[in-house]
Amino acid sequence: MHTKLTLRLEEQLIEQAKTYAARSGKSVSQIVADYFKLLTSEKNRLPSSSTPITQSLRGLLRESKLDEKAYRKYLEGKHL
Repeated sequence: MHTKLTLRLEEQLIEQAKTYAARSGKSVSQIVADYFKLLTSEKNRLPSSSTPITQSLRGLLRESKLDEKAYRKYLEGKHL
């Protein structure tokens, strides 16, 4: 079932969206729907601020005995 959605956007952005839609052979509604699907898809649920390198480092020190207090002490000594 299709339901109408009203969006308030700057006029210039609307014109750009219409131009893009015409070049893509799609309607603005289809482009918005595709974008919403992309935003909510399971494979895109990774934190957007994490780069592949950051992702590869996650959990690396999980078994380590290091804690925030020890790291803070190390930084204080380093910058004295």
